Amino acid sequence: MNQNCENRYTRQTSLPEIREEGQRRLHESRVLIVGLGGLGSPAAMYLAAAGVGTLGLMDDDLVSPSNLQRQILYTEDDLGQPKAICASRRLHALNNHLKTEVLPIRLTQENANNIIPGYDIVVDGCDNFATRYLLSDTTQSFHIPYIYGAICGFEGQVSVFNHHSDPHTYRDLYPDEAEMVHLPPDRRVLGAICGIVGSVQASEAIKAICGFGEPLHGKLWTIDLRTMQSHIILL
Repeated sequence: MNQNCENRYTRQTSLPEIREEGQRRLHESRVLIVGLGGLGSPAAMYLAAAGVGTLGLMDDDLVSPSNLQRQILYTEDDLGQPKAICASRRLHALNNHLKTEVLPIRLTQENANNIIPGYDIVVDGCDNFATRYLLSDTTQSFHIPYIYGAICGFEGQVSVFNHHSDPHTYRDLYPDEAEMVHLPPDRRVLGAICGIVGSVQASEAIKAICGFGEPLHGKLWTIDLRTMQSHIILL
């Protein structure tokens, strides 16, 4: 690691849980972010800033005016452009040592088995149940940690599935797929909850890469900004 990189990361390499070994692991890691919206935006920015070597950026959507209330990767100049391309450009401006793999497509049954095994960790930034079940099943089959996050209104939650030998998956949290995939999406949300939950997802990914702390495997962390109450529920 050159002197400029050492200066860039000195605030975190001075932490005993990370040090130079942890920074090396971050640099060598490959993280896929599926969905570059309210959760994917802060997660991507903090992972890029922390020195993750390669980020896969998957989203088939275009930037729209309603995104700007919470999707902090984008500006008004990005309106109408593919999110994956705009995200890559923004993240490179933050950290030019970062490698990005731009995937302006939707995750499907047809491509999941080809894309997901190329990464060490998957961060869930999607906004629908069907994609989450697909993410859970595919990451489980390849034994890849899956950093789950979801938000609604003022509330958010995070968990970690497939971490080491932990058997829990998204299906343990929501076992009835047939019922869940037909629920209408609730688009109401305070932008700030996205930043909080996405940041926690980034933190869980960093913990998994560097191997410190107590990851949220077998646990569900929740927060409600109306009361600032936070809980950890055992799955």
